[in-house]
Amino acid sequence: MKGSDSKRLVLATSNRGKLAEMQPLLADLGYELITQGELGVADAIEDGKTFVENALIKARHACACTGLPALADDSGLIVDALDGAPGLISAHYAGVHGDAAGNIRKLLTGLAGVPEQQRTARFYSLIVVLRHADDPQPLIAEGIWEGRVLEAPRGANGFGYDPIFFDPALGLGAAELPAELKNRVSHRGQALAALRERLAASQRSTC
Repeated sequence: MKGSDSKRLVLATSNRGKLAEMQPLLADLGYELITQGELGVADAIEDGKTFVENALIKARHACACTGLPALADDSGLIVDALDGAPGLISAHYAGVHGDAAGNIRKLLTGLAGVPEQQRTARFYSLIVVLRHADDPQPLIAEGIWEGRVLEAPRGANGFGYDPIFFDPALGLGAAELPAELKNRVSHRGQALAALRERLAASQRSTC
């Protein structure tokens, strides 16, 4: 990544919750994240069949519209008792993109009567970085956060499905975790940690 914007990455989303999670994890490498929404870029049409396809679609769109390197993630909640739903459509499970309350209501309705031991689920995150829109060798990293779905929302932190996701190892819900701890254990935190290693290696190779 060269030039005056070499440390600037467009985050291919308008979700400031994601920006708040990701920026601290990349700041010490010298990268500044700015959401595509701040640059007036509309959301891409996510018509991929997998998380990696959708992440690449979003990153290419952000690169093409801004001329800057882009970082995109595609993530979702995979619930075993619902045959993997909401999965790829996690952000608009209830029909409207970003309707977290509606998504949670629909998910809990679908799990009504399902016992605790059968409410297993995991958050999955796939992150890509493209240097330019036609980059043939994207940096790719993934993370998985195992847990289960609670019967009712708990906690006041986080966003999305966090209020109904429980981490048995910690004994806390995702929305009950302080940001620093969540950034270490979450699916996105794991993916970003792996991405940091690849970005650092990329920096060393260009020195």
